[in-house]
Amino acid sequence: MLCPKDRETELEQQTIDDNLTVFHCRQCQGTWLEAENYQEWQKTGGDKLPNVDVLGPVLDPDFEASLEDVQASLCPGCKHYLSRSRIGFGQSFFLERCKNCGGFWCDRGEWELLTKLGFHTNLEYLFTPEWQDAVRRREQHLTERRVLIEKVGEELANQVFEMAAKLESNPNGDFAVAYLMRRFDGD
Repeated sequence: MLCPKDRETELEQQTIDDNLTVFHCRQCQGTWLEAENYQEWQKTGGDKLPNVDVLGPVLDPDFEASLEDVQASLCPGCKHYLSRSRIGFGQSFFLERCKNCGGFWCDRGEWELLTKLGFHTNLEYLFTPEWQDAVRRREQHLTERRVLIEKVGEELANQVFEMAAKLESNPNGDFAVAYLMRRFDGD
C-alpha cells in the first residue's frame, strides 16, 4: 500500500496502542487504520462515544495540524476518495475515512491527539451528522462567550455566566430571564 498523501512511500505495518495493527508512512508520519483491524481492536477497549465538551478553542497547545491535512487523498487500500470530518474548531484538523472500505487516515500527530481526547475508540461517530452538529453548537457557544467577554469585560461576563447557570438549574429561571428581557425592552 502506498501513502495516500505522497502516493510514493510504501506504508509499513506497525502495532500501536495494545495490539492495534496499523500502516505507517515513514515520510509524512501518517497512519492508516484498516477497518477490520480497527474494529477488532475496538472490541478489546470499548467504543464509548466521544464527548464534544472536551473540545476547547485550542485542542492541544503542542499540536500543529499537518500540512498534508489540506489535500484530498485516495484510500491506500481500495483507491476511493477519502471523506473528511472536522475535529475541533479554531485550531482543528480533519480525520479522513474511506466510505467504501471503512478505513481511517490520521495525519502526523492526529492519532495521538485523538487518543489524548478519548476519541480514538469510536472514530466512526466523528463522521456522523450528530457529531458535526455538536461541534458547530460547541463552537457557537464558545464564540458567544468570547464575544460577551469582549463586550462587557471579563468580570461582568463571568457574573452573567454564573447567573445563567443558576437560572438554567432553577425550575422558574425562565421568569427571571423574562424579567431581564423586559427591563432591556423598556417595559
